[in-house]
Amino acid sequence: MRHGKYPFVIGFLFAPVALYVTFVIWPYAQAFQISMTNWRGLSAPQWVGFDNYRRMLDDGAFWKAVQHHGVLLLALPLITIAIALFFAFLLNVGGKSSGGQRQGVWGSKFYRVVFFFPQVLAVAIIAVLFQMVYRPNESGLINGVLMKLGLEPILFLIKPNLALWSIIAVLVWQAVGFYVVLFSAGMASIPGEIYEAAEMDGASRVTLFFRVTLPLLWDTLQVAWVYLGIAAFDAFAIVAVLSVDSGGPDGATTVLAVEIYRNFTYQKYGYASAMGVALFFLTITFAALTLRLTKRESVEY
Repeated sequence: MRHGKYPFVIGFLFAPVALYVTFVIWPYAQAFQISMTNWRGLSAPQWVGFDNYRRMLDDGAFWKAVQHHGVLLLALPLITIAIALFFAFLLNVGGKSSGGQRQGVWGSKFYRVVFFFPQVLAVAIIAVLFQMVYRPNESGLINGVLMKLGLEPILFLIKPNLALWSIIAVLVWQAVGFYVVLFSAGMASIPGEIYEAAEMDGASRVTLFFRVTLPLLWDTLQVAWVYLGIAAFDAFAIVAVLSVDSGGPDGATTVLAVEIYRNFTYQKYGYASAMGVALFFLTITFAALTLRLTKRESVEY
């Protein structure tokens, strides 16, 4: 510090900033550069300008993937946050009062571990597990029970109008546990005196949830919505492993990450990079709009 504040700060920041520029910013810049070429990996790249982007705008597979991202952006955060909030409320303030403090339902500590369990599993393993759950014959967990009851099997991953929602169900199942823990941590920081005062005023459980818990948990909800939106723009591993023909049937479950991977396997590196740049800007735009539209004054307590 005897050399001055700024040299001291710069000395500490130089290494992490250099690493970030080298391994994050520079690859993004390279991807943008490659997207302006027709490089196929076997010869020197040829500059084509914005031809890949113009081609992308006329690509039906690209727009179908964007449409699926729109469905994911609405369904995944809404369903996941609703379920996670419900269970987090039960696990933290859904039980009886003890010594003036709200408690969760009986066995809440055990339930937290159970809900978090899917986070321990790799995403690819979860996809393989649900392949067995969704199998259209007697070996499938769901259809095996239905067929024993004399009912017709449900073609979860084969019917185009059902396949995407079947994958969304897996994404929700995989994500709920993490957000139960996240919301539980936020609820644990809310002083019990606030709930006690609301109950003395005659507030019901529903009123406690909507008038006390949600306003005081708003910042955590905002973060959860952004994280889930970013997850909705990915979903590569689940779709690639679980869907028919990686994005099928007939493109009914495809997402941009799958289309990028498919074009890379065809050695269309320039076109795949253009899709990657589009995915990057879609994700950044979503995060910025979400933070801007959900911004509100923080409630202090």
